[in-house]
Amino acid sequence: MNLNSTVARVCAFVAAAWLVSACGDRVGSEAWCEDMSQKSKSEWTMEQAGDYTKYCVLGMDPEKWCEEMEEKPKGDWTANEAADYAKNCVGGRSSK
Repeated sequence: MNLNSTVARVCAFVAAAWLVSACGDRVGSEAWCEDMSQKSKSEWTMEQAGDYTKYCVLGMDPEKWCEEMEEKPKGDWTANEAADYAKNCVGGRSSK
């Protein structure tokens, strides 16, 4: 697989993930953390549990992560990074 093909696949994946991402509070925002803390942990997905740990417990800054991903060449992104970027960074950022 050549670089152009890889970049095209990453872009397509980002676009698809962005289109299917649900509206709501931005993952990692204070409102999102509060909503998750009110939700029964048995209802959390594994992805939500991981995000909650990163952003709400460990205090990782989602804004900084988005900025770092924007600086990283898209051809070097993993599929998970592309999906996380589409879910968490595309479509505007809410302020804390």
